[in-house]
Amino acid sequence: MTGLKTLLEIFELEPIEQNIFRGVSYDLGFPNLFGGQVLGQALMAATQTVERDRVAHSCHAYFLRAGDAKAPIVYQVNRIRDGRSFTTRHILAIQHGRPIFDMSASFQVPEEGFEHQEPMPLEVPQPETLKTQQALYADEDGRLPEPLSIARPVEIRPVDPQDKRRSEPGEPARQNWFRATEPMPDDVNMHHALLAYASDFELLSTALMPHGKSIMNGEVFAASLDHALWIHRPFRLDDWLLYDMHSPNACNSRGLNFGRIYSRDGTLVASVAQEGLIRPRRAEQK
Repeated sequence: MTGLKTLLEIFELEPIEQNIFRGVSYDLGFPNLFGGQVLGQALMAATQTVERDRVAHSCHAYFLRAGDAKAPIVYQVNRIRDGRSFTTRHILAIQHGRPIFDMSASFQVPEEGFEHQEPMPLEVPQPETLKTQQALYADEDGRLPEPLSIARPVEIRPVDPQDKRRSEPGEPARQNWFRATEPMPDDVNMHHALLAYASDFELLSTALMPHGKSIMNGEVFAASLDHALWIHRPFRLDDWLLYDMHSPNACNSRGLNFGRIYSRDGTLVASVAQEGLIRPRRAEQK
């Protein structure tokens, strides 16, 4: 099976009881469960309890414990409210009998209203002119640092590449084009789940850029603490999206990061916020 097909299948959760679902993991080469996977699966679990005329517009999550990438995850959905326009769900992810993740999600019946958006950054190179992460970070022998050696179902093309192994201090901002590696089904919920998944890539490390530190070479212990995603407008994950990220603050071993996601025609389709733990590793921790 291809990487994308396998990933889409893990978002097709198994119902094991009313409002309770089970998901499996996708190996990305990380020692722990990738947070974006839990975000996407939790959103799909909530979606299965919502009327089909309502689509997700926001989710707010906390990562409580490191997840086990080799064990299944159980998702418990609590039906908080079913209103005329909005539906609210609470989702708890459990592994080995303990909560690892907590999320609230809101769904809305689409409707017309006031509209404006922050414009897309100017003069961004088109994705066809850029190299993939794998092409950028392969060494002279073609070898890749972990976890880039694992085939990813979402292709990322950095606009201004930074060497993940030898970082230099710079502005706390980055831009990546990304898309699914193959055509996706016409299922808006699946596109939303994959967006939640992809929104966790590269965001936390933006807070390390002013300090010339890298997660990839083991000099920093990093973990997502919370994650918020707002979905504004329709999009397709199998078409190019621009992820414009910046970090306004880091202190107390925490880094705050924001992201805006644009379609290729400049439409703002989603916004993201995340705070994460970024702690220098001591010699004995390496």
